Amino acid sequence: MFVLQLGLIGLCIALLPLSYVWVKADDNKFRKLVWLTTFLTLDLIMFGSFTRLTDSGLGCPDWPGCYGTSSPFVAHAAITAAHQAMPSGPVSMVKAWIEMLHRYFAMAIGVLIIAQVVIVWTARLKRRPLHVSPWWPTGILLLICVQGAFGAWTVTMKLQPVIVTLHLLLGLALLGALGWLAARQTPIPVHEPAAARWLPAAVFGLVLLVVQIALGGWVSTNYAVLACTDFPLCNGQWVPPMNFEHGFHLWRALGMTGDGEMISQDALVAIHWTHRTFAVVVVLYMLWLAHKLRRFESLRTPANGVLLLIVIQFLTGLSNIVLQWPLPIAVAHNGGAAILILLLVMLNFRLSSSRPGRAVLPARDVVSA
Repeated sequence: MFVLQLGLIGLCIALLPLSYVWVKADDNKFRKLVWLTTFLTLDLIMFGSFTRLTDSGLGCPDWPGCYGTSSPFVAHAAITAAHQAMPSGPVSMVKAWIEMLHRYFAMAIGVLIIAQVVIVWTARLKRRPLHVSPWWPTGILLLICVQGAFGAWTVTMKLQPVIVTLHLLLGLALLGALGWLAARQTPIPVHEPAAARWLPAAVFGLVLLVVQIALGGWVSTNYAVLACTDFPLCNGQWVPPMNFEHGFHLWRALGMTGDGEMISQDALVAIHWTHRTFAVVVVLYMLWLAHKLRRFESLRTPANGVLLLIVIQFLTGLSNIVLQWPLPIAVAHNGGAAILILLLVMLNFRLSSSRPGRAVLPARDVVSA
């Protein structure tokens, strides 16, 4: 019964953006729905980082509900008892609400994606195509189902670092897929075939960014942000003592080595130092790539966005160390990484569409037809 109640909560939340899309004066409601879903997914990723950074991931230690109910209101007695038994533990009423709000919003995103699937397949059956294969939104729906499974494992496996990191990467993959679909529904201002030769460089840039975000997720999920407390040195050394074997042993419990022992400070330093060092490579490459791409009119806006976000990411990353990991800056650092993914996806899409014979047409509005 409580699972049905959870579904109804997600549906009610999703009705707000669906109503907005429906009443908004726009010739292409499907495009607006996709863009709005993309924006809300970005918000969900940032709220997910807030959930993790406030140690609320186990605020409700079961899944999908909270102590077998649909709301912390109903589970008040169980939450209070758990908090009284362990006041410094992971369960409290505030943490329970943070965790459940994250789950509610995730279900609402799922409803919005289901709506997209219904729209594109209806358009296909009525022979009014949206200039996108219906299998693309269908694939996105399957992706969010996998993401939901990893969300469940995040809780049931007690925040195991590799599961939490994969949950983050799948969330970014979902954001990127929605961003590609949104770009597919948006006309490119200028068709510039000469820009197409930069596509391999942009793809490589996206790969570098994903690797760096995976390293950052590994830092965050292992709570290694403050393993190095100074900059540019790490604990007063360019190359401090490090234990890569334990630091990058993937299948292990939080705070433990693969052998079940307490993880050492040297292992946490290895995690932090690797993320920091690889960031230099990513920053230099992104600055070079964005500088080269901004010469093209169709790429100037996302390229300028990359330049701006790289500077912001450097500043927020440095602030996390100098200011001892303040919550707003840590969330902003996670959000900046997600926006960079979107910008790189947009650049890759526009470069791909710049190839001869690959011009993208605006989609027709089958929703209002």
